[in-house]
Amino acid sequence: MSINPRTCWDNCLNLIRENVTEQQFNTWFRPLVFESYKPAMKTLLVQVPSPFVYEYLEEHYVDLLKKVLTRVFGAGTRLTYRVVTDKTHNLTQDLQAEETATDVVTPRVKTRGNESPTVLDTAQPQDIDSQLDPHHTFANFIEGDSNKLPRSVGLSIAEHPGTTQFNPMFIYGPSGCGKTHLINAIGVRTKELYPQKRVLYISARLFQVQYTSAQMQNRINDFMHFYQTIDMLIVDDVQEWVTATKTQETFFHIFNHLFRNGKRIILASDRPPVDLKGMSERLITRFSCGLIAELERPNVQLCVDILKSKIKRDGLKIPEDVIQYIARTANGSVRDLEGVINSLLAFSIVYNGNIDMKLAERVIKRAVKVEERSVTVDDIMEKVCHHFNVTTTAMASRSRKRELVVARQVSMYLAQKLTKMPASRIGKLVAGRDHSTVIHSCTQVEQRLKIDKAFSAEVHSIESSLKLNK
Repeated sequence: MSINPRTCWDNCLNLIRENVTEQQFNTWFRPLVFESYKPAMKTLLVQVPSPFVYEYLEEHYVDLLKKVLTRVFGAGTRLTYRVVTDKTHNLTQDLQAEETATDVVTPRVKTRGNESPTVLDTAQPQDIDSQLDPHHTFANFIEGDSNKLPRSVGLSIAEHPGTTQFNPMFIYGPSGCGKTHLINAIGVRTKELYPQKRVLYISARLFQVQYTSAQMQNRINDFMHFYQTIDMLIVDDVQEWVTATKTQETFFHIFNHLFRNGKRIILASDRPPVDLKGMSERLITRFSCGLIAELERPNVQLCVDILKSKIKRDGLKIPEDVIQYIARTANGSVRDLEGVINSLLAFSIVYNGNIDMKLAERVIKRAVKVEERSVTVDDIMEKVCHHFNVTTTAMASRSRKRELVVARQVSMYLAQKLTKMPASRIGKLVAGRDHSTVIHSCTQVEQRLKIDKAFSAEVHSIESSLKLNK
């Protein structure tokens, strides 16, 4: 190439500038830094400041980049990003642009929109589009107390899909707790280890639309045959079927065929099978015959861990007090946490400012519906341990040190007073004790409150701070 590659890249930027607004150019393209161009491989390498910018470019400007690179560098030019993953330690990761950003297109058979799937007798496993989100992996699904069991079992299933244990796996939990992420991660990991497996992720609603379309086209047999060839079927939001009798009946037959042939079935819902009112009893029975695993809303500590992981990945610098504030305010929703971080990043990039508490409060107000919530045992334990300067691990031990005994007793007393949990459940959560220990602890605290004013003031202070942070 007679013209210097760096000059060619400058020409690319000039073309891009003519096709976007000034703000869009300054926000997403000006920060890109030319690294190198290899004529023999027709590969262009540019550095981007964070994974967030990389993902945004791939999602919103992939076609523009393809056209500009083809025009300036020539057809077949491959774009590679050098993404800054940790600014503090100057760590980077090279990522290939999506195929749509190059001239290479790999044909594949896929289910499009509400169109019913078809079966090609000659179709190979790799011809099926699994519909999985490659960004939802076990690597970025942060483990905590609220998701340890389903995450561990899900990973085991992905690594050993041929076993019949825990089949089907039924995962349930409230919106935003990570169900979709987890079931995608199972599928993604399975495809990594067993690329020949026919893995399919689909929402219950799309399944229903496809079924209706197949019925109207008199292609029910093709529809069922397609689903009966799947090795791992992952269905999200099955509660959508509670009033769809015909869809339930069809899925019942598909389920039976897959189950009898040792194929994997992963299901997700916002409620356990027993609460799926309107679902046929025989289908509820099928849903319940494997493993039923609950995904709870993440506690504050897990929210902090999730935030720090995403902050590190996006190359952000956010003060610890801001992280704690976001974790406590995002209603225990992973989706809300990600939305807040993305909003903070966008604000900091557009306005070239630091992320501080003032900005966090502004974003939270717009992005998260802050709701009144009940005090949890986790909240109580955290406050009590902080007040008495002990750890939750030490408090849960068998140690009889005075400060640990007091922390246990106060935690049990406040849990019984501020939550609706039975004594047996409180004992298990606080320190693995039985209900009689909880009753004894509460009695001890109540008696001491009557005679020890200083102790009474301490307990009252802890209780008041819990109510303020609701």
